[in-house]
Amino acid sequence: MRDFSNDSGKALLMLGRLDGRLINSPATDIWLARARLKGASLLATSAGIPVGVTELEDWICGRRLPPRYSEGLNDPLSIAALLHFALSAAEREHDPVARATLNISRTLLDDRKEAELWAPEDLVRFGPAWRAIQEALEAPYPAPTLEAVADRLIVARGQLEAPVTAAQLLTTIDGRQLRIDPRRSDLDWVIACHLPSALRSCGLALRTLPSFVDLGRFLPENRDRLVEQLTAMIGRQALEGLRELDRIERRLNHMPSDLAVTRRSKAPLLMRLELAYPGLSRTAVARLLGISHQGATKLMAQISAAATGTG
Repeated sequence: MRDFSNDSGKALLMLGRLDGRLINSPATDIWLARARLKGASLLATSAGIPVGVTELEDWICGRRLPPRYSEGLNDPLSIAALLHFALSAAEREHDPVARATLNISRTLLDDRKEAELWAPEDLVRFGPAWRAIQEALEAPYPAPTLEAVADRLIVARGQLEAPVTAAQLLTTIDGRQLRIDPRRSDLDWVIACHLPSALRSCGLALRTLPSFVDLGRFLPENRDRLVEQLTAMIGRQALEGLRELDRIERRLNHMPSDLAVTRRSKAPLLMRLELAYPGLSRTAVARLLGISHQGATKLMAQISAAATGTG
């Protein structure tokens, strides 16, 4: 993979290519749906609750309850809350395709209701910080540069600093006393959550790109180091995003085009939804398409037969 760590020009060029491709690509909606899942997975890792994209798919598609809902009782926050924060970070996006894909996602699984059910305490605990950082990172920027974004991130991080209290006094077994410096709460994932919106607000991106949140668990405090980290992340995610877009477009081109369906058939739409959310259950299909379970079963069988050439 290319090393973009010291070349912001190349990284931003790759970002521009991805942005340009997404303007007219027939796969933009599918790409955005996939990028949201990837972004949520990256944010979960940054928050100390590692969850894979497949686990999120299983939950969203109705195959399981939220990941870590029982085994992760000591997690810093619930996956349900994190997914809600991740999806809501793009609510102010005015792009109609982005809005439509978010509505589809919430028809499939309403993150707002899930968060209220599984993580009401987390909404109260992290909500104020999440909203404050959103306002800070979406405010006008002095220039469309990574340096401007880095400066804003550093200021935003300062808003999350916990008040400094007295250091903890620890007595060892041999009677020595050590004073342990207090550490701030790890909330850098809240900043990363709004980074895609920051890139758009700054003018470096045309739209909110949900997978551009991979900043790791702790942000560097030095501006130059942070610019290097942003450069590397943007280059990496842009390259991966272009490859993913190529893959989705190839799959679209190879979708069965000889389905014996009418114009009003929902089979083509379901095939696109399957690319965005592989393994949709019958219940999920019925909810998404507004049809009966019997109709969903028939439609899924029709598509399966076409895909295997047995129809």
